[in-house]
Amino acid sequence: MQLGDGRESGNIEDRRDSGGGGRRGVPIGIAGGGIGTVVLVLVALFFGVDPSIILSGVGGDAPQAPNPQVNERQVNERQARRQGEPVDPSQDGARRFVSQVLATTEDVWSDTFRRAGNTYQPPNLVLFSGGTQSACGFAQTATGPFYCPGDQKVYLDLDFFRDMERKLNAPGDFARAYVIAHEVGHHVQNQIGTLRRVESERRGLGERESNALQVRVELQADCFAGVWANRTQQQRPVLEPGDIEEGINAAAAVGDDRLQRQSRGTVVPESFTHGSSAQRVRWFRRGLEAGDPRQCDSFAAAQP
Repeated sequence: MQLGDGRESGNIEDRRDSGGGGRRGVPIGIAGGGIGTVVLVLVALFFGVDPSIILSGVGGDAPQAPNPQVNERQVNERQARRQGEPVDPSQDGARRFVSQVLATTEDVWSDTFRRAGNTYQPPNLVLFSGGTQSACGFAQTATGPFYCPGDQKVYLDLDFFRDMERKLNAPGDFARAYVIAHEVGHHVQNQIGTLRRVESERRGLGERESNALQVRVELQADCFAGVWANRTQQQRPVLEPGDIEEGINAAAAVGDDRLQRQSRGTVVPESFTHGSSAQRVRWFRRGLEAGDPRQCDSFAAAQP
C-alpha cells in the first residue's frame, strides 16, 4: 500500500505504556475444548469480534472474561519486569500505518453515511501490549484484534501483525489493513443496528442456527472491508500490485474449514462461525468489485 504522507487518524488510543505485558507473540492455537469452541476461538483471533461476544451473543454487554483479576495481575507483573526496555522502532512505524489505515476507513464511511443522509461516528482504535481492559472484558494479546460493541472500540495488539505472517501465513501490509477494515466493518454493523438485530434473533435459536447467523455477520464485515478497499482506491489510489492478493490470501487463511482441518484434521460445517475460506473470499470480492455496501446483505442471500 502507498499511504505516503496520508493523514493519520485522531482516534487512536495508545495504551501500550499504561499496562500490558511485553511485546512478544502468543501462540495462536489453543488446546482443549471441543472442535467448535477451539475453532471459534482460533477464528476470533483473526478478523473477528471478542470471543466472549461470539460465545454469548453478538453486541450488547458481553460478560467479563474468565478470572479477569488473575489475568490482569499476571499481565501487570510482566509489565513491571519489563519496564525500562527500549521501544521497538518497528512498533512506531506500525502505529503510523494503523493510524493512516484507520483514517481511510473514516473517510470512506463518513462519505458513505453522508450520501445516505446519516452521520458516521468513527470508532476509537485501542493499541495495547499484553493486555488491557475493555467494556467486553479484560483483553489479552491472545484475544487477537476485536471490536467491542459495549464501548464501540477496536482493540489491537501490534504483535498480532507478526503472528499473521509467521503463524497464519498471511503476510503483507494490505493483509494488515484488511484486518482493521474488517473490525471497522463490525462498527458499521453496530451503527446501522445489525448487531442488535442479530442478538435479538439469536435468542431461542439452537447452536447450529445461531452459528449460521454469526457466519452471516462475519461475511458482511468481510464485504464491508471490500467496499472500503474499492472506495479508498477511488478517493486516493493507494493499492499496489499484489495488494488484493494479500487480502484474499488473508481471508482464505482464516476460513473455518481451513482452521478446522489444521487443528483437528476434520471439518464440521455446522460449527462454522465465520464462514469457509471460499465464502470469506467471495464476500470480500463482492464488496471490492461493487464498492456498494448495499451489495453486502449477507442475511438476504439464499446461500452465504
